[in-house]
Amino acid sequence: MSFLSATLSRVKPSPTIAMTAKAAELKAAGRDVIGLSAGEPDFDTPQNIKDAAVAAIAAGKTKYTAPDGIPELKQAVCAKMKRDHGLDYAPAQVSVGTGGKQTLYNALMATLNEGDEVIIPAPYWVSYPDMVLLAGGTPVVVETRLENSFKLTPEQLEAATTPRTKWFIFNSPSNPTGAGYSRDELKALTDVLLHHPHVWVMTDDMYEHLAYDGFEFCTPAQVEPQLYDRTLTCNGVSKAYAMTGWRIGYAAGPLELIAAMRKVQSQSTSNPCSVSQWAAVEALNGTQAFLAPNNEIFKRRRDLVVDMLSQIDGITCPTPEGAFYVYPSIAGLIGKSTPAGTVIDTDEAFANALLEEADVAVVFGAAFGLSPNFRVSYATSDEALTEACTRIQRFCASLT
Repeated sequence: MSFLSATLSRVKPSPTIAMTAKAAELKAAGRDVIGLSAGEPDFDTPQNIKDAAVAAIAAGKTKYTAPDGIPELKQAVCAKMKRDHGLDYAPAQVSVGTGGKQTLYNALMATLNEGDEVIIPAPYWVSYPDMVLLAGGTPVVVETRLENSFKLTPEQLEAATTPRTKWFIFNSPSNPTGAGYSRDELKALTDVLLHHPHVWVMTDDMYEHLAYDGFEFCTPAQVEPQLYDRTLTCNGVSKAYAMTGWRIGYAAGPLELIAAMRKVQSQSTSNPCSVSQWAAVEALNGTQAFLAPNNEIFKRRRDLVVDMLSQIDGITCPTPEGAFYVYPSIAGLIGKSTPAGTVIDTDEAFANALLEEADVAVVFGAAFGLSPNFRVSYATSDEALTEACTRIQRFCASLT
């Protein structure tokens, strides 16, 4: 009889972290590995945010805080929601967690019962289904299509909804595809949800500021105000503010849900790092001037990667609207073999062979629930991306 929880057997470790760790091991062993697997900007945290953290330390703001965030950060979140989306929230409707992942997890733990279903469009961020399983729910994965730019259709949402559906998890721009839903596309989905008043919406807006080519981000409660009372709008400072290691996420939603999330957090981690919270206050309240120049760099990198990968026979690489990922299809490479004799029968085999034989680390599509694809993070230098894509081109050309 196993000592470990039966619940734990239902979940798997994060494949993105596993691939990043494997690449780091090879690099430490002397291999010239280029890592395109981590979803982490290579930019430094802006100076004004670092200065705010230093000032907080100097002022002795290093003690416990309220379990789900300091009042100043909650107020900053309220101001951000009003400024960017026209949404009115009181500080009591805000929860601050240790990264965006914790806010999602807290909400699922606070609400799911056995038999409850959660609709998750695929490809999805790797943690969604496993968090649902840990919380005792049932993930209902709905596969999108490359032909629809990896976007869920209203018909698919309607077909997946049952009396047991409790949540619909929505992520735009998307990790791993970068696909962003226009206001009209999002309104078509919210129209479906209006017909199912028992379904709540968990929206992961972590990449909202990373949008290109005139794409205008919007969030479900903004597009359809009637969903306000059953929407948890989740976000954080990790990506756009280059603060991945600071571990601050937040969510805004109905009072009863936020109170339940607070209860979960008070008995697990308690408060997020106090210094990181003060840094996040500055991130949200301070200058946003660096966002546009950073986006120009990301856009240039996106175009570089899409162009180079699109030149490869057997690969189809759509151009994403946001985030810093591309999600190419390798349908035309399945069944081929590498010079070392590895058969590319799955996208996992492709990613492993690419790492072993070409020293490029990517994440295979099955980790995100849709194959045969792989995810490239272009949140690294132009030079590294050019060399990595050149290696991918050579690797694919060598397949027979």
